[in-house]
Amino acid sequence: MLDFRGAVLWDLDGTLVDSEEYHWRAWKETLEGEGISIAYRDFQSSFGQRNDTILSRWLGSDAGIERIERIGRVKEARYRELVHREGLAPLPGASEWVERLHKEGWRQAIASSAPRANVEAVLEELRFRHFFQATVSAEDVQAGKPDPQVFLTAASRLRAAPGECIVVEDAAAGVEAARRGGMRSIGVGRKADTLGADLAATKLSDLPADAFVFLLAKQSAK
Repeated sequence: MLDFRGAVLWDLDGTLVDSEEYHWRAWKETLEGEGISIAYRDFQSSFGQRNDTILSRWLGSDAGIERIERIGRVKEARYRELVHREGLAPLPGASEWVERLHKEGWRQAIASSAPRANVEAVLEELRFRHFFQATVSAEDVQAGKPDPQVFLTAASRLRAAPGECIVVEDAAAGVEAARRGGMRSIGVGRKADTLGADLAATKLSDLPADAFVFLLAKQSAK
């Protein structure tokens, strides 16, 4: 691997892997067991947020922390069961970019709102673990996106300054977290153009070949 060029901080769900269906099924089945029904639109509006934030909204302000934590644990165990049983594939361009950046000397980290066990399960399924020098998950931070804590923690673990980091995200809250943390961002997904990122693409495979180098140079010129 070449000398350090910069750092890339990757969101996980919806950015490197399409796990939306598994999360929806896991939430739906878990909450049905609690006698609670949720609409798919409610699930979509919460995707990528921390479980305590999601469940506080769905269960109401009188929901106790013990119930929130218990339901969250059941849901995540169900999600990992689906991942291991039915498998996951990287989104278009994900494998190519992660491997290329690794070879070119970029440091890489996962910066996710998901529980650590989920992050590990997905990296194991994708066989991506060796490409990343750090992972940051829900247990490592107190505040969720759009607070920049998750990205600042990841940068610190990579020993990279915020100005050396490029964030890749599929959610507006993540892009805003990158901005608050003093980092450039790439928005991906069906709504990439609406996220407010410095660069946007529907798929990672659509990014120009110099995307990361361009953004790092732009950041350095500030």
